[in-house]
Amino acid sequence: MKTRTLCQWKCFSVEQATHSLPDGRQIDFTTVKHPGAVVILPVTNNGELVMVRQYRPAIQKWILEFPAGTLESQEDILSCAKRELAEEVQLKAELWQDLGELLPVPGFCDEVQYLFFAKGLTECTGELDDDEIIEVITLSVNDFEMKVASGEIQDAKTLSTFFKARMLKLL
Repeated sequence: MKTRTLCQWKCFSVEQATHSLPDGRQIDFTTVKHPGAVVILPVTNNGELVMVRQYRPAIQKWILEFPAGTLESQEDILSCAKRELAEEVQLKAELWQDLGELLPVPGFCDEVQYLFFAKGLTECTGELDDDEIIEVITLSVNDFEMKVASGEIQDAKTLSTFFKARMLKLL
């Protein structure tokens, strides 16, 4: 299979390759290559969800989401989750639970998002990335659900992570 890189930016690339489909046909297909990411649902000792209100330049607006971030080269997945929790919300967690994986846009991107539930939170120090503008907020589960119902929370990775934790009876 011959692969051609069309664009490279930071740790992402856009690649075109010839693929064999299950029915035997050959097609040229363009894929956004992504190193993977983590999403963390942190819960305080009193049961509140720790979230970030973050400005996202791609959509030119602020959104509410759980802390998340991209894996660095050769980085262990749980280490990435711990790093992102510290960087984005200045917290570390004593207890971590793996909630599985999410495929956010499999129609054109190979990204896998690794979902985590974190509790036993204590303060720590971390440093935001240069391009991040973040406000940390906490919400009760009821307030979170009301913001989902009203359309204020729209982020797919956040909704999926919350739903998975609810299904596992962690919330």
